[in-house]
Amino acid sequence: MKKQLIILFFLFIANFVVQAQSDANSRLYELRTYYASEGKLPDLINRFQNYTLKYFETYNMRLEGFWLPFGENKENKLVYLLSYPSREARDKSWKEFMADKGWITVMKNSAINGEIVAKVENVFLKTTDFSPNNMKSVGNRVFELRTYKATPDHLPNLMSRFRDHTVKLFENNGMTNIMYWNPTDKEQGSEDMLIYFLAHKSKEDGLASFKTFGASPEWQAVKKASEEKAGGTLTVTVKSEYMVPAEFSPLK
Repeated sequence: MKKQLIILFFLFIANFVVQAQSDANSRLYELRTYYASEGKLPDLINRFQNYTLKYFETYNMRLEGFWLPFGENKENKLVYLLSYPSREARDKSWKEFMADKGWITVMKNSAINGEIVAKVENVFLKTTDFSPNNMKSVGNRVFELRTYKATPDHLPNLMSRFRDHTVKLFENNGMTNIMYWNPTDKEQGSEDMLIYFLAHKSKEDGLASFKTFGASPEWQAVKKASEEKAGGTLTVTVKSEYMVPAEFSPLK
């Protein structure tokens, strides 16, 4: 009887993990970047923490994570990730949120001494088929947002390299894979962009891990083989941004 209970327990856990993975893969993600007006970043963070996040919850907009740049924040920037059941649900939620009289009052009050937001950027994302969707919060980590632009027609080659080799090699070199996406819209890079999050114990550990990864014989062999197959390099640009989670971020 005890053995059967143990088996049932592990089957339940396995089923839960599969369902959570399926839910993550079916959702629409939106990565949003805000640039605060000069001197207004504390006001913007305060508005999010004390007001905006409550409205997100009211209108079924799931906050997945909220970050600030590591070190000096010259651009007065913050980054956060929302998810929704679908694009239609997203549009409905934002329409209702922006029309909420309480929220309109919050915005007016926060801008009494000047508008606190200078610019907003966003990109709609879908998970890749190899994304681990590792959204467990463990604390005391820094995150790295990496954005790749593939050379023309080589996004499938880049995706194959990540799927078959890179993701595992990251793990082998002490990096934690969080989530991998492609943009959903052509104008935002659906044909040539790969965006993903890694986590590290510290920025120093992240830099050291990438140095070890880049010099490893396994990676050198994979890189050489993939570029020979494609007839050249697979990436035009690679952008790395180290960030720290806000104290109210669900993912830490």
